[in-house]
Amino acid sequence: MKFETNVKVRFCETDALGHLNNVSYFIYLEEARVEFFKALNPDMTIENWNIILASTSCDFIKQVYFDEILSIETSVEKIGTSSFHIVHEVFNPAKEVVARGRAAVVHFDFHSQTTQPLPDFMKERLNKYYQEKISSN
Repeated sequence: MKFETNVKVRFCETDALGHLNNVSYFIYLEEARVEFFKALNPDMTIENWNIILASTSCDFIKQVYFDEILSIETSVEKIGTSSFHIVHEVFNPAKEVVARGRAAVVHFDFHSQTTQPLPDFMKERLNKYYQEKISSN
């Protein structure tokens, strides 16, 4: 199963070349990640937030332009003891992959400033979105 988020390309997110600026992809991937995290744990608030981003990347595959509606499909690629890896595939209105992002996410205790094992309920919820490794090509 994949989690889907839609975003609309705003004029301010394009650059002098007329296409979506590379920085904006990371904003869209963050939006998709946060919505995904809320779906995984609806009780999580900023006061009890317990996940941090360890790394992120994005491959730009096709150009995107102002006013396009993009669909971001998020799935889980790996589940570890205290972390998980997610993949975002970004589609244009023609259903073509325009970008592919990855993120490593760590379960973290902000009070002790240490990583913590993922709770069983979180692993169960992550497993619903688990997909075999997606090729970078």
